[in-house]
Amino acid sequence: MARDPSPHAPHAPHALHPFTGPAEPSTFYRGAAQEEALARLEWLMSQRQRCGLVVAATGMGKSHLATAAARRFGGLGAEVAVLSLAGLPDGEWLELLLDRLPLDPASRAEPLRPWLKLENRLRENTLLGRPTVLVFDDIDRGPADARAGIGRLAAAGEPRFATTIIVATATPAGLTEVPEAVRQRAAVRIDLPPWTEEDVAAYLAGGLAHAGRPDDLFTAAAAATIQRFATGVPQVVRRLAHLALVAADAEGIDSVDAATVEQVWRELSPPDAAPTISDPATLASEQPPRVRVVRRLWD
Repeated sequence: MARDPSPHAPHAPHALHPFTGPAEPSTFYRGAAQEEALARLEWLMSQRQRCGLVVAATGMGKSHLATAAARRFGGLGAEVAVLSLAGLPDGEWLELLLDRLPLDPASRAEPLRPWLKLENRLRENTLLGRPTVLVFDDIDRGPADARAGIGRLAAAGEPRFATTIIVATATPAGLTEVPEAVRQRAAVRIDLPPWTEEDVAAYLAGGLAHAGRPDDLFTAAAAATIQRFATGVPQVVRRLAHLALVAADAEGIDSVDAATVEQVWRELSPPDAAPTISDPATLASEQPPRVRVVRRLWD
C-alpha cells in the first residue's frame, strides 16, 4: 500500500523546506544589520554616489544582500543589473552584463562594440534622469578584463555616467583584487557581521512561518546551539538548521531541541577531525563541517 503523503499523517514529508533553495530576495533575513546595510546602499542612489562596497567572508550573506538590494533599487525606479563574476572566463562579462539590461531589439542588433552599447544605455538613462545600478558580486574573483572594465566605469567622470552606481561585493582577503577606482570612490563600505543568537532565532522563526510551519519548532536552546556551532555564519546556520529539521521530521519529533542539533553536528564530524569552527570560509564550503566531537553547550 502506498504511503499516505498527507501533511496531517504522522511523520509526513513536507513539500517546502524553509532553509534550502537559492538566495532570493523573498528569503533574505532582515535583521538590524541587514536593514542598515540596505539603507546605506539606498543612500548611494539618493546622493548620486558612484560606488559602494560590501565586504564579508564566504558564507556571510553578501550575495543574498546584493539580490535584496537590487530589488530595492528597482523599486525606487532604478534600472538594475546583477552579475556574478566568480568563475567567468575572460572576454564574457560585458556581453553578460548587456544581457541583463533591458535593451530594445534594435539596440541589441546594432553593429557596435559591447562597450559602446553599454555607454549608450548609460547615457540614455542619464538623459531620462533614471539611475543605473550595476551590482557586481564577487568582484575579487572576476577575470582581469572585467575588473579593469569596472574600474574604468568607476573612474569615469563624463556626464553620461552621472547616474551610474556600482555596487561590488568582495571578501576581506580579496580586497587587493578590487579595482583601485572602486575602492577609492566607494562612499559606503559595508562589513557584514556574524549573526547573533537573536538573529538566528528570528531567522528560524521567519523561515518556518514562510513555509507554513509553526514558528516555534526550534527551541531557544536549539537556536543558541546552532549559532555557536556555526559561529554566526548564515550559510552554515541554514545548512545546520535544515539538517536538524530533517532529522526531527524523520524521528517524528514535535520540536527541534539542542540535542538534535548536536546529534546532526556530530554525525557530520569525523571523530579525529581538527576543529575549524573559527574559519567561516571552511564552514561555509560545500563539504560538511569538520570539528571534534564537542560537549553539550546548553547545560
